[in-house]
Formats: sequence, structure tokens, C-alpha cells
Amino acid sequence: QVQLMESGGGLVQAGGSLRLSCAASGSIFRIAVMGWYRQAPGKQRELVTQITSDGRTNYADSVKGRFTISRDNARRYDTVYLQMNSMKPEDTAIYYCNLYYEGYNSWGQGTQVTVSS
Repeated sequence: QVQLMESGGGLVQAGGSLRLSCAASGSIFRIAVMGWYRQAPGKQRELVTQITSDGRTNYADSVKGRFTISRDNARRYDTVYLQMNSMKPEDTAIYYCNLYYEGYNSWGQGTQVTVSS
């Protein structure tokens, strides 16, 4: 059983930055694909970015060049980060951390990100 705990959400002005963190418990973190998803009001949950165990990344077109995902396996709790720069009001959503490994999915509880114009 893997538990994910997000932190770092909040309110930011357009053009500002936030960093989200997701701390994971469980041994499969280091071989799993980690991702960040988001869900805006009235919309479906969408993939923002993913990072594989060997550091390969992919990003949604809407965040390319502005968001950066990274992972740190050296901490006491394995952690994945989402650095969000040049934020826009359309980035407002609940952001969820996700762990995927061979059909197994685990989700965090979500953290609210609000970007004011």
C-alpha cells in the first residue's frame, strides 16, 4: 500500500510561482511512474506531467516551458515535485499526485491551486 501526501498549494497571482510536493511511503516509489494531474471545476481530470523511474518526463502542451517535474529518491520519504512558473488563471485546479506501477494506481488527496488575474 502506497500513501501519497501533497503539499504546497495555495493562492498566487498570475505570473507567479508555486512548488508542489508529494511525499510517498512504500518501496515501489523508486520504480514507479510518478505524475501530477489536475481537475478544474466542471472539467475532467487531466494529466499535467509524468516522470519515469529513470527521469524521463512528458508534459501537457499547456504547461510546457512553465512547469517542471522532478523526483528525489534520496530523502527519508521519496518525493516528487512540481515547480510551476509563469502561472496563469487557467492553471487553477485541484492538483493530484499519482503513482503508477504495472496497473497499480495510487492517488494523493489533492491540493488546491488558485491563480488570480
